Amino acid sequence: MNNFKAMRNRQFPSKISTTSFVKLYILHLLKDKSYYGNEIIEEIKVRLENKWEPSPGMVYPLLRELEKEGYVKGSWEEPDKKSIRRYKLTDSGYKHYKVILLQNKQVFEDSLSIVQNVLEDLYSVKF
Repeated sequence: MNNFKAMRNRQFPSKISTTSFVKLYILHLLKDKSYYGNEIIEEIKVRLENKWEPSPGMVYPLLRELEKEGYVKGSWEEPDKKSIRRYKLTDSGYKHYKVILLQNKQVFEDSLSIVQNVLEDLYSVKF
């Protein structure tokens, strides 16, 4: 019975946590250019067609964690004011990004398949 419970996946429809998703997206954005926290939130919102956005309460702690781990480097735009902190991806962060990108590809494909099957079955949407 315990083995069966360990194999069950109760998370639906995505198999990736919101925190892991946002972390992956932050690293994805930072591989191309530097951003500050609110820009990251807005960019994710735009790329997801305004259907969802991460909260500042998730993004800012993740940025601090990623910086502490050495995956991103933050710097103040105006060091005297300390109002806007821009982040860029480090070499270590890029390596980490490539690893978690590969680790999560199947998860996203599985989630897409689940959603497509539900839309087809319940709403007769054809893909």
